[in-house]
This record gives sequence, structure tokens and C-alpha cells, in this order.
Amino acid sequence: MTFGHEPPTLLKHRLSYSGRKFGFDVSRLRLPNGVEGDWECIRHPGGALCIPVTTEGKLVLVRQYRFAVQGRLLEFPAGTVEPDETPLETVQREIEEETGYRGHQWEKLGEFFLAPGYSDEVIYAFLARDLEKLDAPQNLDEDEDMETVLMTPQELEQAIQIGSPVDSKSISSFFLARSYLNLNL
Repeated sequence: MTFGHEPPTLLKHRLSYSGRKFGFDVSRLRLPNGVEGDWECIRHPGGALCIPVTTEGKLVLVRQYRFAVQGRLLEFPAGTVEPDETPLETVQREIEEETGYRGHQWEKLGEFFLAPGYSDEVIYAFLARDLEKLDAPQNLDEDEDMETVLMTPQELEQAIQIGSPVDSKSISSFFLARSYLNLNL
């Protein structure tokens, strides 16, 4: 993603950490406006998300435990883009693993930065239709604690409006999908 790409000048690389899913850098930079300082950045390979829609018009979401917020969030199926995958391949794998559904019709909704104040992570959002419910159950990673939830678009809209715990990437992607789904909410 290159919205108005204007890289800062690297003056000194101070710290770097590489974790299981992302990295963390601290660098002394000169910004395009001339200001110098130390900035921290989470380096992430990107994530892919899909909004699965059943033939009955229900949205397939997951309610997932997230340790950082110490609770469960309502989310669309998503995952980290692996080095050998495209974002579409990532989300096609994730929908099956997390929900037990397979999408047969895919449409790209767009892409956006998740938290550009401290991370370079980009989310690639897709719409999945013509869903097939698989015979196999969810195939969750060891650290995943989630359940599949079916909701109408109106129910999700209401959950967002009343402040239910819905993550930001799902809210943003739902907004992108509204015109594709002809939602008059």
C-alpha cells in the first residue's frame, strides 16, 4: 500500500525485535517536515479478512478471545498473510479453519491501514459468497478460542451502534461491504 508514499530519513536504527507474528523497531528519523525524533513501529506482514455471506443473507462471524483486551470480540474471519501466500489465499484458508465454511465467489472490497500511528499493518478485505458448509469442524490453531456466530447485517449494525465489542477491522470492512450488499441500514 503506497498512499502518498513519503518515507522518512533513517538517521539511526536503535532497536529491532522479531516475534512470531510481527516485529518491533525503534529508530531515530527525520520526517518529511524536518522534525527529528525517535519513533517506535510495529512491523507486520499484513492481514486478510473476509465478510462471508450465506445464501440466506446472514453474515458469518467469530466471537474470539483476545488476551490483549482480556475478553471476547466479535470479528469477521481473518489472519496474518504468510510469506508464501497472497491475501486472498490467506483469507480462503482462514474462513475454512475458523468457521467451517468455504467461499466459492470472492470479491475484493479494498485495503486499509489498521493503526498507522504505530504500525505498518495493512488489512486486505474481501467479500465471500456462495458459501459451502464443510463437513469438517473448525480447524483452530492451539491458541485460538472462538465460536462461529451468524448474524443479519441489521443485527451486526445494531451491535456496533450499542457498543458491543466488535473489532475495528471488522467494523471498517463491514462499512466497505455495505454498497456491495445493497444494505439500506
